[in-house]
Amino acid sequence: MNRYGTPLTTGFFLVSTVTGVALFFHWGPGAFHPMHEWLSMVLLVPFVLHMVKNWNSLLNYARRGWLYVPLLIALLASAYFFLAPSTGGKGGNRQLAFRVVSLVTSAPLGQIAPLFGIDADEALRRLHAQNLQVTSDSQAIDAIALANSRTTNDVLAALMRAPGGEQAHAQRHVQLDPEH
Repeated sequence: MNRYGTPLTTGFFLVSTVTGVALFFHWGPGAFHPMHEWLSMVLLVPFVLHMVKNWNSLLNYARRGWLYVPLLIALLASAYFFLAPSTGGKGGNRQLAFRVVSLVTSAPLGQIAPLFGIDADEALRRLHAQNLQVTSDSQAIDAIALANSRTTNDVLAALMRAPGGEQAHAQRHVQLDPEH
């Protein structure tokens, strides 16, 4: 415990720091998001080892009153993100975005197809082209994903793919751009 707690905490903290900064500035590969989440969970193990090793020091900080102000600052800084309204800007309130995605994935396919710039029949064609079994346009994205042992992201991505594997947005851009 004495040999590994602090070095492992340092190592995983550095990974969490690099991936966190990259995510904040939207840099780096897509692998940074799951890496940040999972390895931050792994960081908890050496953190506990570090806490056990340094328990007496932590108690001394508490006895002297030096522990409470930093903990209060951390709590207040965290609370802001739960209580802050959406800014309407690029960042916004991400909780709202998660709620919108949840609403979209639970709505019938026929109702959400226009969000992708297509009608219900085209939505069915795109899903079938990706080997997804869909019985009707009244099925919801989450139900389609569950029935096909896929994620809702897989189904949403299939809806965004135009025939030929291109993204729907790129196809619309080419159709709208008279020079192409």
